[in-house]
Amino acid sequence: MGKRIVSQARGHGSLVYRVRRKAYRYKIGYPDISVEGKTKIIKIIHSAGHSAPIMKMQLLENKKIIFYNLAFQNAFEEQEIEIGKEIKEGNIIKLKDSEIGTQVYNIESKPGDGGRFVRTSGSSAQVVKKEKDKVYLLLPSKKTIKLDQRCRATVGIIAGGDRLEKPIVKAGKRFYAMKAKGKKWHFTSKVKVNVVDHPFGSGRGKRIKSKIAKRNAPPGRKVGHILPRKTGRKKRR
Repeated sequence: MGKRIVSQARGHGSLVYRVRRKAYRYKIGYPDISVEGKTKIIKIIHSAGHSAPIMKMQLLENKKIIFYNLAFQNAFEEQEIEIGKEIKEGNIIKLKDSEIGTQVYNIESKPGDGGRFVRTSGSSAQVVKKEKDKVYLLLPSKKTIKLDQRCRATVGIIAGGDRLEKPIVKAGKRFYAMKAKGKKWHFTSKVKVNVVDHPFGSGRGKRIKSKIAKRNAPPGRKVGHILPRKTGRKKRR
């Protein structure tokens, strides 16, 4: 039995082959904007789809409210975290309650959206200016953004900042790391692979077949140039 070709194997094939994205089953965010009080870290989880460890958190007053947030440096299980106004490492606060120089991460772009900015391991943004109902933040990219003061963020620096210091050593390890994140990595030229792996495959040498895919080709067979206007080199006049 032949193998599925590359584009089908990536999960774009059909209802027969469908990838379950287990790596992204944890949705990072905050509870409803009206929720305040103490929470507890139930568990610290390793997720293959994220660069930083994840905290599973539970509200102490209402144990039905469980949410996931990125872990901060030196976080541990059973630790109590507050959703409120106190500027303490790990606490979730509104930007209006922060001070100049406070380091924060997982920052909301709009009040209540659960966090959109600064979510990579080892990173944090800094509060640089406050005026009226707006707060200015300096991102790790050295870009300054202006946000609503009601937006929430977590105080501290995201854990896992040293992950890039450990050498990968083997190419296979990097390949599987990229595969877990659903990202492309180095791959073999399509004319070099077997005929069962790609429409351009097989044959001695590079006898390249037409790269113009047929209009009604099924997923997996629709590879190469998709409805191109022009192909080949542009002639100079």
